[in-house]
Amino acid sequence: MNRNIRIIIFSLFTLLAAGSTYYSLQLKFNFDFEQFFPHGDPDLEFFQQFIEDFESDDNFMLVAVERSEGVFDSAFLADFHDLTLAAKDLEYITESQSLTKVSYPLRTPFGITSIPAIHLDDPSRYESDKEKIMADERFAYNLISPDATSLVVFLKTVENIKLDEADAIMNSLDSLLQTYTFEDYHFLGRAYFQKELVAMQKREIMVSAIVAGILVTLVMFFLFRRPIGIAIALSSVGLGMLLFMGFLGVTGRELNAMAALYPVLMIIVGTSDVIHIMSKYIDELRKGLSRKEAIWITIREIGLATLLTSITTSVGFLSLVTSRVYPIRDFGLNAAIGVMVAYFTVILFTTVVLSMFDVPQLIKLGRGQAFWEKSMGRMHRFVKGNGRKIVWGGVVVLLLSFWGISMITTNYSLIHNLPQGRKITEDFRFFEEKFTGFRPMDIAVFAQGEYEATDYEVVQAIDTVEQYLRSFDEIRAISSITSLYKSINKAYNRNRQSAYVLPEDRATFEQYQRQADRFPSGSANVLLSRDGKKARITSRVLDIGADSIKQRGLQIDRWIAENTDPNVATFRRTGTGLLIDKNAEYVRSSLLYGLGIALLIVSTLMVLLFRDWRLLIISLVPNLFPLILAGAMLGFLGIELEAGVAIVFAVAFGIAVDDTIHFLSKVKLVRARGKSIEECLEITMMETGKAIVLTSIILFFGFMVMLFSIHPPSRTVGLLISLTLFSALFSDLLFIPPLIRWLLPEKKESTVTEEKDSESN
Repeated sequence: MNRNIRIIIFSLFTLLAAGSTYYSLQLKFNFDFEQFFPHGDPDLEFFQQFIEDFESDDNFMLVAVERSEGVFDSAFLADFHDLTLAAKDLEYITESQSLTKVSYPLRTPFGITSIPAIHLDDPSRYESDKEKIMADERFAYNLISPDATSLVVFLKTVENIKLDEADAIMNSLDSLLQTYTFEDYHFLGRAYFQKELVAMQKREIMVSAIVAGILVTLVMFFLFRRPIGIAIALSSVGLGMLLFMGFLGVTGRELNAMAALYPVLMIIVGTSDVIHIMSKYIDELRKGLSRKEAIWITIREIGLATLLTSITTSVGFLSLVTSRVYPIRDFGLNAAIGVMVAYFTVILFTTVVLSMFDVPQLIKLGRGQAFWEKSMGRMHRFVKGNGRKIVWGGVVVLLLSFWGISMITTNYSLIHNLPQGRKITEDFRFFEEKFTGFRPMDIAVFAQGEYEATDYEVVQAIDTVEQYLRSFDEIRAISSITSLYKSINKAYNRNRQSAYVLPEDRATFEQYQRQADRFPSGSANVLLSRDGKKARITSRVLDIGADSIKQRGLQIDRWIAENTDPNVATFRRTGTGLLIDKNAEYVRSSLLYGLGIALLIVSTLMVLLFRDWRLLIISLVPNLFPLILAGAMLGFLGIELEAGVAIVFAVAFGIAVDDTIHFLSKVKLVRARGKSIEECLEITMMETGKAIVLTSIILFFGFMVMLFSIHPPSRTVGLLISLTLFSALFSDLLFIPPLIRWLLPEKKESTVTEEKDSESN
């Protein structure tokens, strides 16, 4: 290759590497629940309008502190009350509430007064205080655990907090809690999720990059056994990843929950391209060609096939842009660009460097070469002699796979998306068991006609729905404007717990309405809209699974429709929990739609490349087979299909088709030389077969790197992609030869002669 061309390319990549290094350091991480909302969904539009009248349902932080002997201890309660007051003064905290601040309103002959829920300075009254508190539906599971061993400080945060604000809140809370001697404490809330999950993302990227890098280094060592060959391969892969990360930085993209896959993806895709290019170049040099001839043949033959495989891989990733979930869409687009970055890095940088060296400098030949030739020869003879058995075996596996697919569920839980072995997961589990959990569920209430949301009939309807919600054990922390009127009724009845109900007649209710502004309203301002026409029932639902919660929701909707008067008030479920769970509904449809588009585009590319519909069929069969197997594994292993796991199919399809293209491209090239079908298959199996086996092994172990993840969905994705790509390898080696023999029978000798004469003319 011309020396000036080398200088230009080296200079270009040096500048790109320097710029990429700078912009890689500018990369930012982000985690917002809003990014997982299904954009374009009518429920999302409704929720966005709903919170304009009220406020978001996830702008809270819960801090639970424990005392195993019971919380009704004067020293413990004093510290806890001090914590409640001090937390209110922290930055980005707008309100704090706990049992030690709660008071009961009480009507006396001298006016309205209040008595504390806990008489902090009078331990002799703790037992009676405890009895009243545990019997009050507002407090048990909400501010105190049912076994009375934990108390919660409820903190309201500013809305739509950002990562730096979340860090500030959590750091200040940690520092504050260190000044007390509580046995243990637990957090739950948006700020906590943001801080911890971004920390997990950073850890995942670092670990996956290091482990994948070590893996590729070992593979290159055993493959080439020469320092120069290993250095060329590793520098090519590393440069491709650096340029990709620099691209993300310069375009201002933020790294989200899917970012941990980027290092693994770039390393193994780059490694696959490098191995195909270097193997071809070395094979051509061993035939006695000069460096210049070998590199141009490599670029012409393998470069074209690798370009097509890169495009098809990108198409597979681009199928994810049909998703309504932004992190999935961003991952698909970024990964598609990353694949092309890896390709152009290899085709420009790697080939230029390779052209400077000969075989002995790049690879150590020995028994390894003989091993591969012997192994691939055995594979060729096995497939040739067992074609019918292979086909029938494939049919049996296919039928079993459809059975597994029928068992797929989307009943995923939030806890399965949290990092294993980390405090955030243990805290989440603690609140699920002791308190109300995290998933918010709101019900919007719309007063109809001339009614106001505070009218007697509307409040009665709200209370009817509220009481029905209490029949579900998994729905807790239920609150609405009815609590204000129930509290007044209780105050007017000597604070008896049995009086915490709505008044039975309109006259009494209207009397309470006139008295309402004299009573502490608590959170009434967030339960009633400014215009008085809308109200809100808030609650939280335990993490029982998306499908289970959906069934409960539909049951609630039916009950409301049958037991409330739509002329008085209408009701509609909403909230962040509902929106996140709706992702499950879109996973299947967007997955099938995206894969359908990818299949159409890849089929078009196949037709343009091979110009033979028979080769199109041959190319698609072994690549649809692994996708069906992946679906079966989801069913048989009981893995819930959720947004993160759904990317398995796009990734597997995009990468798996690469080996098929390399295999069929080689068959076509050898066939063009006038070789028979059997000769084509044997030569392809011996030469290209070795490369696709090597790359598949690298892909398999590359994605298995994800097993080092502490993020369960990432481990699932790594395992499924690895197994799917390994099955794709066997699909190519086992199914393509029988399909070729069936659809591309041997041509007659006269036909072959005519084709040769035509080519020579």
